[in-house]
Amino acid sequence: MIKSVISKVTAIAMALVFATSVSAEEGRILVQSTTSTQNSGLYDYLIPLFEKETGLRVDVVAVGTGQAINNAENGDADVLLVHAKPAELKFVADGYGKQRLDLMYNDFVIIGPASDPAHLIGTTSVYEALKTLRDSKQIFVSRGDDSGTHKKERNLWKNAKLSPDTFSSDWYRETGSGMGATIRMAIEANGYTMTDRATWIAFGDKQDHKVVVSGDPELFNQYGVIAVNPEKFPHANAAGAQAFIDWLTSIHGQELIAEYTVQGEQLFFPNAQKTAANPAD
Repeated sequence: MIKSVISKVTAIAMALVFATSVSAEEGRILVQSTTSTQNSGLYDYLIPLFEKETGLRVDVVAVGTGQAINNAENGDADVLLVHAKPAELKFVADGYGKQRLDLMYNDFVIIGPASDPAHLIGTTSVYEALKTLRDSKQIFVSRGDDSGTHKKERNLWKNAKLSPDTFSSDWYRETGSGMGATIRMAIEANGYTMTDRATWIAFGDKQDHKVVVSGDPELFNQYGVIAVNPEKFPHANAAGAQAFIDWLTSIHGQELIAEYTVQGEQLFFPNAQKTAANPAD
């Protein structure tokens, strides 16, 4: 009860601060985002709460991380919210963004048919799982779209000392599409794919597919948030962007992220407060 009252008081106080710091003509915030946060339903849950508390409007363009970064580099963003930390840090280093902040995390998983023809169930190392997939030539469907998930998948193959560029398209198939479409193709082909856990939980028609590899620390999936640099993009809504980021990374915003569930499962685990308190982590 006390915690609930404190959260409500905090929300009201933050709303007053944001309302006085952002003028009416700066009331729209454009967010370039990864598709997983959209597909999971997180924005449908968070954004109405933010808009109600602050009077600001948030528009989201949900694409692969690579495309989201390209769009932001073209000045078509106020905020970038994606999950490919090296690319995010480069975005800031190149002068396109201000400060990158950790926001939340979950993990990647490999899904496959319940019959598991590649015999991946029980494998604890994602690198061993990838080698087994390559050796078995069971269908693996990749996003192939330079998204955060695709970047992570390519990096995992590289660390496993394997190159998808040498794989036969008979079993290694690239969709060039979003996570939902890629999962659907993997299911239709009775094959495997790698997905962020949130999108998989929220995915509707799983048929007989399930998570077959998970739990390896190498599958950690960190999301970051960045305000674009107003010195590079004078038209950017810098005040609105900062208001949105401050709200997401506040105790109140982090509690809301933690409270979001689908089918009783928590999809994202906030860590902005932890990393702010421990910047060396």
